Amino acid sequence: EIVEVVSNNYSSKIAMRIGARLVLFVEEKGLGHVTGADGGYKVLGERYIPDVAFISKKRQPESSHEVYNPNAPDLVVEVLSPTDKPDDVMLKIYNYILAGVVVWKINPEAKTVEVYIPGKKAQRLRVNDTLDGGDVLPGFQVAVKDIFPD
Repeated sequence: EIVEVVSNNYSSKIAMRIGARLVLFVEEKGLGHVTGADGGYKVLGERYIPDVAFISKKRQPESSHEVYNPNAPDLVVEVLSPTDKPDDVMLKIYNYILAGVVVWKINPEAKTVEVYIPGKKAQRLRVNDTLDGGDVLPGFQVAVKDIFPD
C-alpha cells in the first residue's frame, strides 16, 4: 500500500535544520552518507523515504544509486507533518527498530524529539535537552531548541 504523506514548509524546514547539521558532522568526520527526503530505503521489505537518514561508510562505502537503497540506514529522522497518521508512523518506527535502525521522531508542534534505539527504552527530549548521536554518531550533539526555528 502506498501512503502519500504531504509535509508542510515548517516540518520541511526542521528536517533541513537537523539534516544540515548531520551533513556537516558526517562529512567532516568522513563517516558515511546523509540523505534527504528524496532518498528511499528498503526496510524489512517495506519502502520508506525518511526526512533525513544516515548510513555509515562501514556498512556502505559508496552511495547507492538504486531508487530504494537495499540497505537499511543506521539512523533516520522523521519529522511529523499534519497529514501523518499516528498508527502509520508507529508502524514505520517499529519496522525501523526491528531492522536495527535508530529513529529520531521530531514533533514540531510539541517541540520534542523522541529517540528510539533498538533494545532500549524510548526517550523524549524537550527544548532544554541535548540530542546526541549515541553509538551511531559518537560526538554529534545539538541542542533540541536549535532544531526548531524561532
